[in-house]
Amino acid sequence: MELKEKIVSSYVAFENGKNINSDVHEIRSKALQNFEKLGFPTKKLEAWKYTSLNSVLKEDYSIFPKAEKAVELADVKKYFIHDIDSYKIVFIDGKYSSFLSNTTHDGKDICLLSSALSKPKYKAVIENYFNKVAKEDNMTSLNTAFASEGAYIYIPKNVEVEKPIQIINFTTGTEAATMLQPRNLIIAERNAHVQIIERHQSLTDAPVLTNSVTEIYVDTHANVDYYKIQNDKVNASLVDNTYIEQQKESNCSVHTFSFGGNITRNNLNFFQKGEHINSVLKGVTIIEGKQHVDHHTLVHHIEPNCESHQDYKGIYGERSTGVFNGKVIVEKEAQKTNAYQQNNNVLISDKATINAKPQLEIFADDVKCSHGCTIGQLDDQALFYMQQRGIPKKEANALLMYAFANTVLESVNIPEVKQRITKLIAQKLGVNIGFDL
Repeated sequence: MELKEKIVSSYVAFENGKNINSDVHEIRSKALQNFEKLGFPTKKLEAWKYTSLNSVLKEDYSIFPKAEKAVELADVKKYFIHDIDSYKIVFIDGKYSSFLSNTTHDGKDICLLSSALSKPKYKAVIENYFNKVAKEDNMTSLNTAFASEGAYIYIPKNVEVEKPIQIINFTTGTEAATMLQPRNLIIAERNAHVQIIERHQSLTDAPVLTNSVTEIYVDTHANVDYYKIQNDKVNASLVDNTYIEQQKESNCSVHTFSFGGNITRNNLNFFQKGEHINSVLKGVTIIEGKQHVDHHTLVHHIEPNCESHQDYKGIYGERSTGVFNGKVIVEKEAQKTNAYQQNNNVLISDKATINAKPQLEIFADDVKCSHGCTIGQLDDQALFYMQQRGIPKKEANALLMYAFANTVLESVNIPEVKQRITKLIAQKLGVNIGFDL
């Protein structure tokens, strides 16, 4: 049985086992019908031109992992940003781990989507926000059809969350191959502030496919600071779909660090629904072997006097492949828009590949929009200069690549995250340099 048929046939059993309100049931049913019609994306679709899921979809995935495996903190502590105090929402094979988590309902809700989907006290919020900004494309529809668990974060107006929130999804390999569908819903009301760190981590050598959807709503004057750390095993693939709706005078930034995994596809979408909004999208990719990372971004400028800043850096070794497709749409009413997009790539192997496609669709005439894309190699003159001053070639290479990535790292607002990313970059480059950028 093909994976699509297996998924569709298992839907009825899935729905029967869930306690949800009728509105959510209707949303799920429509999403399944949409996925049944669309199927999995192929390279025939323009948006998937450079990324094929065929090799991943051949596995016989368990759709609902049943066996549970205990995970000790000592075994997974290294995957947390453990040197800061934080809230934690942890899932093991798609199921909530109360032992590893630290949640709260004290003045804010940092808890589980399963509770929000089933309990009457959350009904109004779910009706207003759940599945309202997510698209109806292939992978998002698949996730929506089976959306049952993930993080639910609701920050009321004027509340500044005093410490970051970590969302971590572990896979243990209790099945021969596992497919997970985490769904996160994050709402920051007027003048709320929150910082979030997200990670998907396989603890097994068995194949894993994660199809994640996150919806984020940023109300007037609110501030959301989001970090995605992607450094998984080569048997793990990730399709990460993030949809963000911002209201006037809000700020939202997303930093994506892609260092590991088999196939990683990041779909990051911003929709600006008011004036004086600022959206920041930044990323660093460092991969090797036959790894594949595809960044698809969209910023939709709908109202005037808004800004967006995109800055993506990629370092590709061996036979790895990178994709960057950045799209900016400026509607006719969105005058005085300032949209910046930059994508710079370094190929450190003759066999590495990068496919870059910046896109601007501008229907307004009083705007400042720029985009740039570079593909090259490290500066031989700079390497020679550093070696002349006693720096070994390997360390000199690493220093140049640190400097290359620094425009992304310098805007990371959590020092411990910055330190962790710096260490991960050093590991990827095979050096030990004792400084923080």
